[in-house]
Amino acid sequence: MKKLIKLVTSAAFAVSVGATAVSAQALFWSTQAKPVEEAQKMRDVVLKDFPGGVDYQPSDDGPWLTRLQAELQAGSGTIAILGALHGSFSSMPADLVDLSGVDLGGAKVNAQYQELAKLGTGEQKYLPWMQATYIMAANKKALEFLPAGADINALTYDQLIEWSKTMAEKTGGPKFGFPAGPEGLKHRFFQGFLLPSYTKSMVTKFRSPEAETAWGKFKELWQYTNPASTTYAFMQQPLLSEEVWVAFDHVARLADAFNQKPDDFVAFPVPAGPAGRGFMPVIAGIGIPKTAPDMAKSKELIAYMMKPETQIATLRATNFFPVVDVQLPDDMPNSVKMSGPAIAAQTGAADAVPALLPTGLGSLGGKFNQVYNDTFERIVLGGQDIRPALDEQAKALKALIDEAKAPCWQPDPASEGACPVE
Repeated sequence: MKKLIKLVTSAAFAVSVGATAVSAQALFWSTQAKPVEEAQKMRDVVLKDFPGGVDYQPSDDGPWLTRLQAELQAGSGTIAILGALHGSFSSMPADLVDLSGVDLGGAKVNAQYQELAKLGTGEQKYLPWMQATYIMAANKKALEFLPAGADINALTYDQLIEWSKTMAEKTGGPKFGFPAGPEGLKHRFFQGFLLPSYTKSMVTKFRSPEAETAWGKFKELWQYTNPASTTYAFMQQPLLSEEVWVAFDHVARLADAFNQKPDDFVAFPVPAGPAGRGFMPVIAGIGIPKTAPDMAKSKELIAYMMKPETQIATLRATNFFPVVDVQLPDDMPNSVKMSGPAIAAQTGAADAVPALLPTGLGSLGGKFNQVYNDTFERIVLGGQDIRPALDEQAKALKALIDEAKAPCWQPDPASEGACPVE
């Protein structure tokens, strides 16, 4: 009996110690680096040297916000730091700790992003963590079909349509690909690329004559788009299989193609429309909720994530680029080497029109995205007339913006109160 009691006591002690060890890890609650491989690299590589350990847990936006709100309402919580896109942070400045006093050890953070992360307050509500965008990729076989005189680093949408038409006619089938599947990021293309390129707006000019032209151009492009695009989520797979030769997607969703067959592909900027070269910079940040259980430890983890070596490790793990000044090593993946110049050309273009991710929408972000997806389905897939479809979708968009009371964000001009939908 004494041996049995001793055994049970030892087991209970071991469980207790194990639970303490787990609870001692800082919980990193994030909407980013969600794919299994990326999340594992975050745990095994990026965060492995942080003293005490980190429990990195990625989540979809809905559950991420639900848990955070529950902890804030309870007045205490387990989340040490938050990882999310700028838009997620924009609706919660009062719930975040001021990070102005965090010692970053001399790391030079992108000044524009750092100012954006103040969320209109005098406090550093979050710190930029990593950045990315969307670009174009092409199989080198496609280059011979480029329109005469076209510069692949300065294409227009009209030239992309002509290029796609020529490829379809010369090769016997459509070779342009687009991530229009259920898990594809098509809404970001419409929000941040297509519409700003024709309207210099994401919201206000949603139903304008210029927006009508933009959707008409995309309908034209769709004629030469691989019909399997309605199933595509990541464009790297159809590029590798050569189902498509030219594609648009997030840099992280093109990475495998560039890494596996770097000699087969080129990366280049997105096209421009009459209003400029609309593109969406994707800015992810890290912040601390006011209910963090150990504020000192949370701030240590924030500083750790901003170290140049951590930023480089994060780039390797996620294909999201650093937000601090770093000298990238020569052994970076081909995806980084290929995407970097395309991103630089895109962001530095004279006609660049940056379009920020939606902000101030809170839990309505998903419904906001659905408006753009529904517009695509009605006009492009359903063949509905553009004008009445835009008029109806504009009503849904206005109702959401008004409910959220979300002011305008770039590229729309600042507004007093809810962003108008003209």
